[in-house]
Amino acid sequence: MEDKRFKGHVVVLPYPSQGHINPLLQFAKRLASKGVKATLATTHYTVKSISAAHIGVESISDGFDQGGFSQAGNVDFYLKSFWDNGSRTLSELIQKFRNSSTPVNCIVYDSFLPWALDVAKQHGIYGAAFFTNSAAVCSIFAHIHGGLLALPLTPDRAPLILPGLPPLNFRDLPTFLRFPDSYPAYLAMKLSQFSNLNKADWIFDNTFEDLEGKEAMAVSELWPAKLIGPMVPSAYLDERIKGDRGYGSSLWKPLSEECMEWLETKPSGSVVYVAFGSMISLTEEEMEEIAWGLKESNLHFLWVVRELEQKKLPKWFVDSTQEKGMVVTWCNQLEMLAHPAVGCFVTHCGWNSTLEGLSLGVPMVGVPKWTDQLTDAKFVEEIWEIGVRAKEDEKGVVRKEELMKCLKKVMEGERSEELKRNANRWRESAKKAITEGGSSDKCINEFVEHLMASYRNLNGHC
Repeated sequence: MEDKRFKGHVVVLPYPSQGHINPLLQFAKRLASKGVKATLATTHYTVKSISAAHIGVESISDGFDQGGFSQAGNVDFYLKSFWDNGSRTLSELIQKFRNSSTPVNCIVYDSFLPWALDVAKQHGIYGAAFFTNSAAVCSIFAHIHGGLLALPLTPDRAPLILPGLPPLNFRDLPTFLRFPDSYPAYLAMKLSQFSNLNKADWIFDNTFEDLEGKEAMAVSELWPAKLIGPMVPSAYLDERIKGDRGYGSSLWKPLSEECMEWLETKPSGSVVYVAFGSMISLTEEEMEEIAWGLKESNLHFLWVVRELEQKKLPKWFVDSTQEKGMVVTWCNQLEMLAHPAVGCFVTHCGWNSTLEGLSLGVPMVGVPKWTDQLTDAKFVEEIWEIGVRAKEDEKGVVRKEELMKCLKKVMEGERSEELKRNANRWRESAKKAITEGGSSDKCINEFVEHLMASYRNLNGHC
């Protein structure tokens, strides 16, 4: 008999890193809020970090159940193991629900894991790819996979001109494309996203119509994606999911209470929040330049430096800046960005961080280091005009003088006011997209309605 509470049962499968778990977990919560039964399937190693309400959580195996990727130590080795073990254990999970009142009728899988689509088809259920990059970046890789763009993309071939995209200079291109031999496994993984995409029933991307509708439309023949973002917790946008103030996943212990207490003592718009995501590892030289830039700017700052990175901080830094700043190992970034004391976000421009800054209306200083971050930073500065991009020297280091100049632009003067206005405008646009009747909300509803119709058939109902 059909379970009246549910309009379908979707298993959501993220690649097991923080930047991929967060948006897919948020999508699972969005589906659950619309009456779909949503189950997050993640690896044994990461499953303990998930604590989200209203969704189920199940573990599958990547072959490294005790240590995940760090246990494998090699990208190729890890991906091959995840394919073999993940396919088997995901299939077992689908089978587990087959004779229940809520059989699975769709797998929404991280586009990094195309083998999950093969599992869906083996079980006769829907498969939907979820891309965690911007539409602009997906467009570039779709053109390469389609044989319409050859690698490497050298300086003499710049600017790169693609339909729907602004001209991209050499410094704006993802590092995998400029130096394909440097990251062969990552480049292969990026391109494999498109390997069987023609068999997917849906393609989703974590962006929205006002932000990247033109970019997505121009590549729709190669990559016909539905734009369903921003996948940011509801409390910061439409407030339609009760109590949804965080993603419900953290691979590190946040120190949010300590940070919030410190922020409460600071004037509105006075604090620079600095965070480079969960994967970026800066050199000691880069860390020292940022440290000097923050100290000499004389601004309040909150800098997130992961525990393993803290040894790279200059020995003098923490003691000499404790009147002005705070260094923490991890925190709830959304809570920090939402706090009125924060006036600037110094970011690596990973796509999740970019969307969070944009959705919360915080002007940015982009310090991109690799992969798609360089392209995101281009859009932050030149297309959406919500921040500035710090220039590197010939060694690829952002010097203290450059950081101070960027902070001054974002925090003071006429340009600062313009960036704030633009940031607030994009915040309203993001909110509108995900609110009831917004462009992203409509796309999600269409998906849910299709699932509901097929679920009735799956359960033997007309």
